[in-house]
Amino acid sequence: MAKLQITLTRSVIGRPETQRKTVEALGLKKTNSSVVVEDNPAIRGQINKVSHLVTVEKQ
Repeated sequence: MAKLQITLTRSVIGRPETQRKTVEALGLKKTNSSVVVEDNPAIRGQINKVSHLVTVEKQ
């Protein structure tokens, strides 16, 4: 499967708790931190929920 690099580009300060938990579940901790994950429907759903906070690149 393809891999995705997800980078947290905006802060979670002032965001609803559900968005904070989603960012944490993706493995992101601080602004500008990145993770590489497998592309699957569950990850895509999480990305859609916080798409305004992250950037996604294919690898």
